[in-house]
Amino acid sequence: MEILNRLTSSSNIVVIGRILGPLSAEIVEKALALVQTHHSRLNSRIVGDIDNLRFETGAKNIPLRVVDQQQEEQWQETVLEELNTKIESSEVLLRAVLVQGHKQSENTTSHLIITINHAISDGLSSIELYSEILTYCSKIASDEPVEPAPSLPSLPSIDELFPPSAKGVRGNINSVLFLLRLLFKRIWHRPKGLSFEKAVPVELRRTGNVYRQLDAEATEELILRCRQEKTTVNAALSAALIFAAARKIGAGQKKSMSCLSSADLRRHLKPAIGNEKLGQLGSAITSFHTFSANTSFWELAREVREQQESALKRNESFYQALMFRTIVDSALTSLDIPPYTAVNITNVGRVNIPKVYGQFELSEISFSVAQATFGGIFIGAVTTFEGKMFLHFPFSEPITSQETIETLADSVLSCLVDVSSS
Repeated sequence: MEILNRLTSSSNIVVIGRILGPLSAEIVEKALALVQTHHSRLNSRIVGDIDNLRFETGAKNIPLRVVDQQQEEQWQETVLEELNTKIESSEVLLRAVLVQGHKQSENTTSHLIITINHAISDGLSSIELYSEILTYCSKIASDEPVEPAPSLPSLPSIDELFPPSAKGVRGNINSVLFLLRLLFKRIWHRPKGLSFEKAVPVELRRTGNVYRQLDAEATEELILRCRQEKTTVNAALSAALIFAAARKIGAGQKKSMSCLSSADLRRHLKPAIGNEKLGQLGSAITSFHTFSANTSFWELAREVREQQESALKRNESFYQALMFRTIVDSALTSLDIPPYTAVNITNVGRVNIPKVYGQFELSEISFSVAQATFGGIFIGAVTTFEGKMFLHFPFSEPITSQETIETLADSVLSCLVDVSSS
């Protein structure tokens, strides 16, 4: 992950929350100091060259930047800045931005944005960390005595946490076999990706971002329909992205598509590791599908679910995590050609954190991921909170244009609404 951060400010996670209440920079700074004490990894930095990266203790204090809100959508501009600003990992691995107007009151709306290095966190633990920051903000604002929580040790390396089939010599053999099977499937299926609209060197690429919402009524209809159709919301989201991308690649043509879907390793470990423990315990699963003009949405969604569940049973998410560096190194050698993977869905599901933190109320929470390096992929980053679904669609521009992603994003939402209500 740090390699991509250094290359194009990519892979970093940006968490965005909309907060009602008199949240001040002073309160947030104190809260950030407390979480940095609580999580030992936040007191780490990454040093060394690309082939010898390592953690060292002694990070600087987590920086907070305050942005004066000039317009209602100011926070989206700030998110774009954060997505395109490298984390200075030799100094600190997390930074924060508070976007708000001059006057503070009970009805003031602020956006607190945190950007965290993906090497130390995944989507689930980043959102849990965000909730912890707000918990401290609440205590500080109410003048409640706050004792720093005992420091949590950093998680061991992922290969130490994995099941026996993914450890040692056996794990190495299984991981190589997994990679060979994946390469064979790519050659056999020859999946299509989005074409490059404008090919540029990697140093000229930036992360763009499109934001959308699905209201509570539409979200509930989708959840209920997924149950009726015996599939998951994640599989339905994957199918909606596949539908949108496939039609963009070539309307009416029969084509092979692949979908990369995030996989949460935390609950598959023994013992399971809670979201409160900061760490990168996410992986991914690749599925392959044939799309044509006659493809049924719900049949595709069920097929996605079946392939994902089968891959999990075969421990492929563990092997994918072990081979991640190899896969990234390979992808970095072919940045000038469209990828095999057309769509990528990273869905953290229903966010189980509080809405109310004393005098502060969290009305929205979402996340995006910096994605400048790899072009030609249609990505969805999804959270569901308080009944609503929040979707970010990060992309590499000018490889793909803002107009194209906005069209694809609208197509996804229209598809989800249509299939839920029909």
